[in-house]
Parts: sequence; C-alpha cells; structure tokens
Amino acid sequence: MKYYFAPMEGIGGYIYRNAHAKYFRACDKYFAPFISPTYDTILKTREKEDVAPEHNDTIQLVPQILTNKAEYFLKTADVLMERGYREINLNLGCPSKTVVTKHKGAGFLENPIMLAGFFEELFNEIDKSGRDLKVSVKTRIGLYEEDEAPQIFRVFWDYPITELTVHPRLQEDYYKNKPHMNVFADIVKEAKVPLVYNGDLNSIEDIRSFEQQYPSVPAVMMGRGFYRNPNLLDGEPDRKVLYAFLKELEHNYSEVLPGDKTVLFKLKEIWSYLMEKFTGCEKQWKKIKKSQNLKQYDAVVEELFI
Repeated sequence: MKYYFAPMEGIGGYIYRNAHAKYFRACDKYFAPFISPTYDTILKTREKEDVAPEHNDTIQLVPQILTNKAEYFLKTADVLMERGYREINLNLGCPSKTVVTKHKGAGFLENPIMLAGFFEELFNEIDKSGRDLKVSVKTRIGLYEEDEAPQIFRVFWDYPITELTVHPRLQEDYYKNKPHMNVFADIVKEAKVPLVYNGDLNSIEDIRSFEQQYPSVPAVMMGRGFYRNPNLLDGEPDRKVLYAFLKELEHNYSEVLPGDKTVLFKLKEIWSYLMEKFTGCEKQWKKIKKSQNLKQYDAVVEELFI
C-alpha cells in the first residue's frame, strides 16, 4: 500500500510538507495545493515558490492544476515540466462554491460531455507533441446525487489516466456526511485505471480496515487526518518529536513571512486541526487563538509540551 499526502490550500505548502517528511514517516507522494491558471497568468509568485525544485528535493511532489480548459492545463504543464515534474494532477474535487460556479473542480463533473471533450483534447495533444507527461486525477463522485457517478466514471475509463484518486463524496457534501462507500465499491469493480482512495482515514486503524476491505486498491490519500495527527501512519506521535516539528514550522515560516501576525495565521490554522489530539486543553487553545505575537504563542505551546 502506498500513502499519499493530500493537497490543502493555505497550510499544505512546501514548508509544512518538508517538515512532515523530516519528522515523521514520509509519504510516497505529496500533492501540492492547486494552481489555477488564467489566460495571462500561469504561476503566481507564491505558486512558483511552492513548486520550486529546490524546495521539494527531499520528497516526491505532484503539482495539481484546477482548470476546465485543456489549453490552460497544457500551458501550465509545460512550465512545470521545465521544473522537472512528470506527473501532474487535475483537480475535479474542490467543492468550494466559488470554484464550482465557474465549472471547475467538482463543478466540472456536472457536464460529462464537456469533461470528455477536455480529456480528448488533452491526451490528443500530449500524444501529438510527444510530451513525457503523466496525468492523474483527483475527483468526487458527482454534485448532487449518487446516480451521477456511472456516467462520470465512464469518461475516466476511456482515457489513459495514470491514477484516479476518488473521494466518494458529492460536492454538496463538502466534508460532511459519510463517504458513499457503496458507490466506491462499484467503482472498484469497474475500474480500468489504478485507483487511490481518499476520505475519512483519520487513524491507523481506519487505514488498516480499508486495506483489508479493499485489497485491490493500491494507494490511499489522507489530508485532514495528517493535519490532526502528522504521525498518522505510525500511531500517536511522540510529544518531543511533535514539539520539534512545531518549532521548525514556526522558524521556517518566520524566515519567509513578514511579521508575527502572518506567521501566527499559519500556526493557528495548523493548531485548529492538531488541538483535537490535546484533550482537556481548551484553555490553552483559547490562548493560542488570542495570541497577538510569537512570544505569547511560544509561552502557550511550552505549557502544552514542557
């Protein structure tokens, strides 16, 4: 079984990825937060930094693109290939309303005919140009109803997708409700490309249970589970290691972000997931949320660890 680190906008950048791989068992692949190209902009400055080879030389990174235009995907892929990347992921899973209303992310799933046209143009151009490029996909199963899935996945089976990561929720589910495992079971039976499962794997027991139930699925992807417990693959984290991990994040964010407030914004978001591991520490969590500078923040973190 292979283990993948899901992309997460905001805190899933190279500083977090590198610290995770240093202090805990590294994942087989890390996926970068999506790049959303426009007609005149391929990579923003922040995105250039995030996928820079020198910032990702100790991990296997897969960049991700959010678009519904094959032309934009290929232009962005060419820029990423110049940086050494040979697998690029298409985001068909983002449930955000601002994304979906533009028919991107999970919103692209609403029109399987348009989706098929996208892949037809994309793979024809890859073949014609001889690009050494693998295209993987991360998707949901539809927008509103389970019965949307068969038509959507028939599109996927028609194209040489290198891996298909399935988050078996609908766009309307966001991250609530339970994954539609009955739909996923049908997808496993019909799959014509390698599958990756994503969704609600929050403990090592969850992962082992999934592996036993779906032995033919070669990989799983975790996102929120890793942020709640960075040592997810090996159980509960050692507190000394976790403390060192957090201190390195604080140091490295401070090196590249201007001022305590921007650094604290990142650290507080990380703690919003991590605090679930600290039962009975509501008082400290409130102090972290109220901290106005790193000196105040450091004092609270020391309360928790020292």
